[in-house]
This record gives sequence, structure tokens and C-alpha cells, in this order.
Amino acid sequence: MSLTGTPFFVTAIALAVLAVALPLALWGRVRGPLLVRGLARLAMVGFAQVTAMLVVFVAVNNANGLFSGWDDLLGREDHVDAALDLGPDGLGGRRIAELPRTEQTFRPVAAPLDGRVRTTLLEGQVSGVTAEVYVWLPPQYDDPAYRNVRFPVVELFSGYPGTPSSWFAGLHVTEQLEPLMRDGRVAPFILVAPRTKLLGDADAGCANVPGVVNAETWVSVDVRKMVTDHFRAVTTPDGWAAAGFSAGGHCAAKVALAHPDRYRYAVSMSGYNDPAAEPDSVTARDPALRRANNPLTLLRDAPAPPRLSLLYTGDGDDGYRQGLDLRAAARPPTRVEVRRVVGGHRTSTWAGEVPAVFTWLTERLEGAGAAASSVRR
Repeated sequence: MSLTGTPFFVTAIALAVLAVALPLALWGRVRGPLLVRGLARLAMVGFAQVTAMLVVFVAVNNANGLFSGWDDLLGREDHVDAALDLGPDGLGGRRIAELPRTEQTFRPVAAPLDGRVRTTLLEGQVSGVTAEVYVWLPPQYDDPAYRNVRFPVVELFSGYPGTPSSWFAGLHVTEQLEPLMRDGRVAPFILVAPRTKLLGDADAGCANVPGVVNAETWVSVDVRKMVTDHFRAVTTPDGWAAAGFSAGGHCAAKVALAHPDRYRYAVSMSGYNDPAAEPDSVTARDPALRRANNPLTLLRDAPAPPRLSLLYTGDGDDGYRQGLDLRAAARPPTRVEVRRVVGGHRTSTWAGEVPAVFTWLTERLEGAGAAASSVRR
């Protein structure tokens, strides 16, 4: 039975109801020595507690997309087929323009997500990763008036643990943005959510670690190429952004700073700079990898300030201070905006930021040359 399916949730509720009914029916009928009666009643209480926790866990998981199935929950799900040393650019000597066209089949995701969200299982040509990717097309995409328009793209990264459904189930991103897109207050972005939890029991951190995982190449090369191959998406950096919360915020800032030739904007909500902030990070275990995958280090060590706009949000050490550190190190044309957002490190806080984040992206997009045509009505 699927961890995320309705049948399992209904079963969990039924077990919880049964766990309450059993003590009411059997508490006074238990027979035997005192020890036996005590253990039997303790078992009934324990069963009630376990089933109650199970209902809460399943409800939270379904609402936030933390785990996609039993193997994911138990740390047995690994999406890495190979992890070659791809070099500093993450391409291993290959050119993106020369890669074969991807051929993908898309299907609607299961309820209760937005029925217009599609998913596909992508075999990365360069990264050696095979995982699911969610795609949502804006309401203007099928409008005949936009048939010649290429749309800007935002890659959405979840926290850890998390699945591609996190932004849709937990942050309700499409429910919030669709009316704003129809009204012209937010640009009609294509939303793309690739799986970033690629290792069974560790956080890949959107990093390339030879012999372990090429997560950076997965999101910035393979997923990006799949989108431009299959959809009318802007192909230049001016039309691409990365956004994430928590560990996903770290990913968004990191891939954008590492590849300003692929992204022009990044949003980090309650994200961190130092990979060691996530104890399960594969890059936190090695000092050199830890430094190489720190957005602050990437910015300071860049040969020239990248043409990049970043937005950091959070409070205190939960994203805000990290943004201030990055802003202090930035030099034009790098721009870093930092916003204090209270509410804590939780899904409801990030969900409340969605309209403001995409308004911020729209405002920057309007001044980005060719990509601006995608937001004009």
C-alpha cells in the first residue's frame, strides 16, 4: 500500500478509531494476574498512541510532500546510476548544445495536487541521475495570443527531506500564482520541480561529488535541457531563476552562483550558506567540498562579480544573517536583497512568501531584455 495514497491514510484513521474503541470495550474485561492485566492495558494505550502519531505523520507527509514512498522514508531510494568526475563546469567535456534531444512522456500527477501539474521520469544524459521532474505550465501557455512566446522558467527546490510535490502540496504555489498570472501581476512562469533528494540517507545539496552524486549537473544541465527541449521556454539565462526553501534555498543560491551562464536570479527562503547546517549533507563531511559548495565562498572567489540578482529571506540565523553576509560580499553587477520574514522555519511561513517572491522575480524579469516579452500582455 502506497505511503502517500488515500487508502493508507483511510486505513490509518480506521486503526486510530479502533485503538480508541478497544480500551472502552475491553478495559474492564481483561482477566488474569495483575502483571498480565497491566501489560494488556499498557499495550492498548501504546497502540492508541502509535496509531494517533501515524495519522498525524501521514497527514503531514501528504500535505508537505516530505517522502514519496516507503523506500524514500526508509532511506533505501537511490536515484544515482553513475557519478563520474564532470569537472568544474559539470559537463565532463561535453557541450550542452551538442547533447541529443530528450524524448519524454508526461502524465498528470495524482490528486490532490493541481491537475495541470505533469510529471516525467528523466534519465539525465550527463549527470547519471534518474528521477522524477514536475512541470506546471502557466495559463497563458495554451492561449493562441501567446503561441509565439517563450516563457521564463523557475526551478523549484524543496527542503530536505522533500519531494518535487513539496512546492505544490505544501506551499500551494500554483493555487496562489495562477490568479496573479491571469491578472498580469505575476509573469507567466513555467514552474519546474526536480527531485533533489537523490541519495537514500543523505542530502545531495545540489552538489557534484565524484563517485557519489552529480546533483548540480542534474538540476542545471539535464533538467534545464529537458525543459527547453519540450516546452516554449526561454533558453537564455535572463529567463531562468532558481528558488527554494531551507535546503532548497541553499541549492538555489549555490547553482545560480556556480552557473550565472544558466541562471540570472535566485531566491533562498530560510536557506543557509554553509552546507554543514544540514547534518546529512554529503558536502559537509569534507572541508574542501564544504568550502566549494558554500554560496558565500563561490561569490567571494568568483573571477568577476556575476550578473545575478539574489533574494534572501528569513529571520536571525534562519536565512537573514546569511543573506546579509552575501550582500556584504557582493559587488556590481551582483545584487543581493535581504528581507526579514518572521514566522519560523516552517511550511506556512514559506507559503506566505510565495506571492512576494514571484512579484520580485517579475519585477527583475521586466528589465531583462528578451525575457521581458514573456510578461507583456
